[in-house]
Amino acid sequence: MKKKSAIGRTVSGILRTTGTVRWKLVLYDLILFVLICGGMIFLHPSVESSYGWKMIIEQTVLGTVILFGTRLFFGCYRHIIRYGGYEAIFSMIAADAVAFVLDYAIDRFAPIPYIRFTLMLSIFCINLLVDITLRLIYAALYRIAMQSRDAELVNYAVKVLNIFGYEFGKHDEEDRAADGIEPQHVAVMGAGRLGVSLVNDMRARKNSVFVPVLFIDVDKRKTGRELLGLPVIHENDVTEEFLKSKGISEIVIAIESMSPEQKRRIFEEYRDSDIQIRVYDFPVTSSAGSGKRMLRNFEIEELMPRKTINVNNSETDAFYAGKTVLITGGGGSIGSELARQIAAMKPKKLVIADFAENSTYEVLRELQFRFGAELDVTVEIVNVCDRSSLETVFRKYRPEAVLHAAAHKHVPFMEHNVCEAIRNNVFGTKNTAELSILYGVSRFVLISTDKAVNPTNVMGATKRVCEMIVRAYSEDCTNVFAEAREAGTGDPDITESRTQFCAVRFGNVIGSAGSVVPLFRRQIERGGPVTITDKRIVRYFMTIPEAASLVLESGAKAQNGELFVLDMGQPVRILELAENMIRLSGYEPYRDIQIRETGLRPGEKLYEELLIKSETLGRTDNELIFTETDVPLSAEDLEKRLDALWESAISDDDLAAKNTLKACVPTFREPEEVNIGVEKE
Repeated sequence: MKKKSAIGRTVSGILRTTGTVRWKLVLYDLILFVLICGGMIFLHPSVESSYGWKMIIEQTVLGTVILFGTRLFFGCYRHIIRYGGYEAIFSMIAADAVAFVLDYAIDRFAPIPYIRFTLMLSIFCINLLVDITLRLIYAALYRIAMQSRDAELVNYAVKVLNIFGYEFGKHDEEDRAADGIEPQHVAVMGAGRLGVSLVNDMRARKNSVFVPVLFIDVDKRKTGRELLGLPVIHENDVTEEFLKSKGISEIVIAIESMSPEQKRRIFEEYRDSDIQIRVYDFPVTSSAGSGKRMLRNFEIEELMPRKTINVNNSETDAFYAGKTVLITGGGGSIGSELARQIAAMKPKKLVIADFAENSTYEVLRELQFRFGAELDVTVEIVNVCDRSSLETVFRKYRPEAVLHAAAHKHVPFMEHNVCEAIRNNVFGTKNTAELSILYGVSRFVLISTDKAVNPTNVMGATKRVCEMIVRAYSEDCTNVFAEAREAGTGDPDITESRTQFCAVRFGNVIGSAGSVVPLFRRQIERGGPVTITDKRIVRYFMTIPEAASLVLESGAKAQNGELFVLDMGQPVRILELAENMIRLSGYEPYRDIQIRETGLRPGEKLYEELLIKSETLGRTDNELIFTETDVPLSAEDLEKRLDALWESAISDDDLAAKNTLKACVPTFREPEEVNIGVEKE
């Protein structure tokens, strides 16, 4: 095939761009260049003599052909002017620079009189300046037409845009009318890179509902000045009255490193006003697109009165990397998040065990989609109460670490299903712990709860028994191993016990199945009322990722027998939580959505305790994680209590089983006793 010449390739490049060229804009630029070029040559003759008309025409035609040929080749007329930013301007500068060099070189060597270097440079520079200025004016007029509320100003802007060939009336006005868009004037908090990105994004989007009005910042070097044509106001000068005078209905936080305390302060400042607070940052939900910035409402998690947990990822990652990890209850809220985080640590194999097949299937599909062939993950549908089936899982996979999250956790349900709570929570834990010893698991981590501290309900009491089992087995692991081997169970290749035990205790998990946050969200979406059991009730809260991180870090740090507890800061009043969630949804409590008390549920107390009172409380290298070391029960005492619990559990007599549970957990009291004491205080 015959190769094209350099001229042929240039012509081909120009022709490839003509399909998307705005020819009306080319015509305007051409007329301007002819006027500028011809006029300047005519007005600035050479020292020797004036240029004749023939020379003016020759130079103008030569410059026009070279300039517009170069601009077409560089694709300068393919940009959409109203959205074109630095790229459009830079392409014009580059094209005009190349055109100037070509024009001057050809002019010097062509058989026609040439013009002075300074005059030719002036022609190209002035023409470029005029063209860029017109494009900036066009973009400004477009923003006015799209975002201004001044009808007369919009009308003038539309007329000028139509002169440029953009049929605003034919497209945008129809779209706005059809969509019923009412612009929302916003203040952008943060006059930095992220704030600039947000404003540019708002302005570039067609039919954007958001109209940026001003920046808010604390940097005195920026305040009092303008950025992107918007004034920068110091945060101390911003009041609710000031914002309303500017017609601002929303504040968008666009700061990359804002602390939770700062976010809570801003929310508290404006929560009783009609001004809505939004956040522009990376998504915090697992369903959001990876790495893509988004504009979102405040999340209730950001208003919790405590610091966020910072996990030592390197130490935790190193512990789980290359290991076979078994998660019981892996389809639940905590179990599934444990699976997500461990999957990212590159385990040798991840085994998810649960009795609920639907939720477990969803977790499996999510992990396969995210990690693909890099992750060796499998699901086992098994009930931890069925020791034989559970042992099959241990025998098949030989896990090196076990995270035990399988449990019945709904307090009111367990009050009416005491026997089932004991069978599943207590003996499911006993089965899993003993099989971990028999099959050489190196680390066993129990997921516990703050409701195990001085429990007032069956669920909390069963979890307290689980903590007793873990603590006792950490001291008596060898005897447990020997007794089980005598019974003929376990892996014959394992000759000694080596399992280290620990438990992790934390408060309520925001967003978990059955928690109040999803319930409140559903009630708000239906228009209310939002129901709370008692206006005095307080609870500790943490997020699902934080809970999972705590569990994994504790498992990596555990020596043997520790009970890890999170310093969860100040407890949250459920009434305040409900009020804040209503405000975050854009409504006013008691005016738009009512809050109604329904009365305490069975087994519910007004407050939760996080730590057992003990002199053995200690810190870890993570300042938010404490350790509690209980005095372990003797093997005989534990066996006696478990035997009594088993007999009561298989009797299906819930009342008798609850009485037996009270005997096994001396700190178990009725909620009425605790709540009456609180009322008297």
